[in-house]
Amino acid sequence: MRTGTLPQHIIRLPAWRRRVLLIIVLSGFAVLVGRGVYLQSLHKGFLQKEGDARYSRAIKLSAHRGMITDRYGEPLAISTPVESIWANPTDVNATTEQIGKLSKLLDLKPAELSKKLANNQREFVYVKRRVSPELAQQVMRLNIAGVFMQREYRRYYPGGEVTTHLVGFTGIDENGQEGYELQYQDWLSGKPGSRRVIKDRQGHIIEDLEAVKVPQDGHDLALSIDRKIQYLAYRELAHAVEINKAKAGSAIVLDAKTGEVLAMVNLPTYNPNNPVNMAGRSRNRAIVDTFEPGSTLKPVSVGAALESGHFKPDSLVQTAPGSFKIGPATIHDAHTEGLLTVSQVIQKSSNVGSAKMALTLEPQYLWSVFNRIGFGTPTHIGFPGEASGRLRNYKTWRPIEQATMSFGHGISLTLLQLARAYTVFANDGELRPVSLLKLKDVPVGQQVFSAQTAHQIKDMLELVVQPGGTAPRAQVLGYRVAGKTGTAHKLGPGGYLADKYVASFVGMAPASNPRLIIAVMIDEPSNGSYYGGAVAAPVFSSVMAGALRMLAIPQDAPNNNIVIPPENAPEIKEVV
Repeated sequence: MRTGTLPQHIIRLPAWRRRVLLIIVLSGFAVLVGRGVYLQSLHKGFLQKEGDARYSRAIKLSAHRGMITDRYGEPLAISTPVESIWANPTDVNATTEQIGKLSKLLDLKPAELSKKLANNQREFVYVKRRVSPELAQQVMRLNIAGVFMQREYRRYYPGGEVTTHLVGFTGIDENGQEGYELQYQDWLSGKPGSRRVIKDRQGHIIEDLEAVKVPQDGHDLALSIDRKIQYLAYRELAHAVEINKAKAGSAIVLDAKTGEVLAMVNLPTYNPNNPVNMAGRSRNRAIVDTFEPGSTLKPVSVGAALESGHFKPDSLVQTAPGSFKIGPATIHDAHTEGLLTVSQVIQKSSNVGSAKMALTLEPQYLWSVFNRIGFGTPTHIGFPGEASGRLRNYKTWRPIEQATMSFGHGISLTLLQLARAYTVFANDGELRPVSLLKLKDVPVGQQVFSAQTAHQIKDMLELVVQPGGTAPRAQVLGYRVAGKTGTAHKLGPGGYLADKYVASFVGMAPASNPRLIIAVMIDEPSNGSYYGGAVAAPVFSSVMAGALRMLAIPQDAPNNNIVIPPENAPEIKEVV
């Protein structure tokens, strides 16, 4: 081969083909550059989101729910730490042996557990919620990839069924479902925090991506109730409902001066720590259910008659022959008494006497007294589902309706409204607001009656619990008591039911300077006795005696003040 000559096997490309090849290479490079620019700028958000979905995790930091306490700080609802077991099915890598151990620890069927862990369409599934920290640690020691634990809280109610109608309960996510847990959800719950991290496929945290958002714990809530008095009222009410074979019952204890509810109990009830079989048991009947109060309303209508100036405590009212005809209807007394003073109308619970006094009043005036004392309007106590009761407009009243309303028929109200009405007689004629939250100051009330009228009615109510009255069983050793019984037929679809009653009693003590007001209602007692003086008054006596001593309220009567009626004395009956 001669120097300077080209090898025979080298092929020289034509110039146009070299240019085409160069253009193809440059075009491919341009496409790659363009794609890179597109992915790194225009499509950056999507790619980052997809990457984060695989490795970035937002860990929720639960806020601690505030406590609910009684007036002295005793816990009624508290949150205790628990762990929840969760998994990312796309990351789960478990052997058959591990699945078997996990299902046994969590008391789950292996098939159910495998189904949860096989759900590859989701990146977060709860395996089991609210397990003890000790059990959660046992689960973590199985070292199953893709299975984690998360701190949560479980609500616990130390008072159980005794306080449940006030406190309520929360669901599995600690959201209020009933009572003040529901009403004060925002106040109690606080705001959860968060922490965004990068995790590897084994669930180990590699890096914190941003600062921790600190959770804001919920606020505590102090109720007005006294846990000891609450338990006392519950125990005595439960005993009365049982021995009288009653359908239901409610009781309220009010601080007569401040209007604070010191106890409120209802039966039947349920356990908020395990809220099952709640049908008909979850209602706070004292606030959300209405009933016709019967003769417990007579002090209000008689007070209106005294305030009108038409009557005085010693004014005479003819109740013979024990019945009173108004148009086609007839009002009856349970027993014939004849000529009675206004005080005796209350003591003997005469329907005829109450009706005759009410009919001397203008309908608008009587309606205004009922309205100012809170009937027909909610108490605004701030409880979910509170009922307002029913007070019809006076323009629609017929004479028979005005007469029957004077002794508690044709008007409906809640037990709380009834208890609140008696604050008028305990506070020189002033109606006090009621509260289920602990108060710092005594609230300002509304004047309904003059102080003189309120004192006169209170004196009449003291006669009710003495021999000759309808409620000698309401007496309390060492204290003067003032109160009124009620025994009302229940209203059914076709009118009043002949054999179904609501028995009630509302009273206060010490009568010389009332500190407590207690209202008791027994629904459908069916064991023979059904009068308010026989069924509800003993509950009042037991609860009042215990509560007065718990609060160390001084006696205003000697220790021999209880006067038992003679065995042969006729029972003073009342039925409306």
